[in-house]
Amino acid sequence: MRCPFCGGPDTQVKDSRPSEDSAAIRRRRVCPDCGGRFTTFERVQLRELVVLKRSGKRVPFDRDKLQRSVDVALRKRPVDPERIDRLVSGVTRRLESGGEGEVTSEAIGEAVMEGLKGLDDVAYVRFASVYKNFREAQDFQDLLGTLGGRLDGEVASIGEPEAAPPPPEEAVKPRRRPARPRT
Repeated sequence: MRCPFCGGPDTQVKDSRPSEDSAAIRRRRVCPDCGGRFTTFERVQLRELVVLKRSGKRVPFDRDKLQRSVDVALRKRPVDPERIDRLVSGVTRRLESGGEGEVTSEAIGEAVMEGLKGLDDVAYVRFASVYKNFREAQDFQDLLGTLGGRLDGEVASIGEPEAAPPPPEEAVKPRRRPARPRT
């Protein structure tokens, strides 16, 4: 493996162990030329996948690009990183075991949307808005309608003002403690 720091052609493996979910092998490496240390991950790849883009262009499948897309959708969301990695690994495994050497970008997008729908509704809407190229608010409203009963009353209808809360019946004044006698 080539050193990412100095470009040296040979590096030595200092430590190897399975990752937390045993889906990859984590290797600590050191470069004998510059002394740089870095980590690599080795994953099982069932087959070489080619992605057929909407433009007709063919590009090699890139798991890291899939990971980045999911990370962007889940940015600042309270989702465990292990669940995110399981989602990406599951989508990759499903695509590799599908029997085809060529997969469309639409199939990848649909698989990711399906996984995000079960993981986090906000991330699902974020990803869908980019993937489906939303142009107006109605697109969001239509997508939110597909989420169905899971959002009962949580989302106000787009374009309609939110109803004002009812006025309080009567303001209740807090009771004061009686003063302590001075001694």
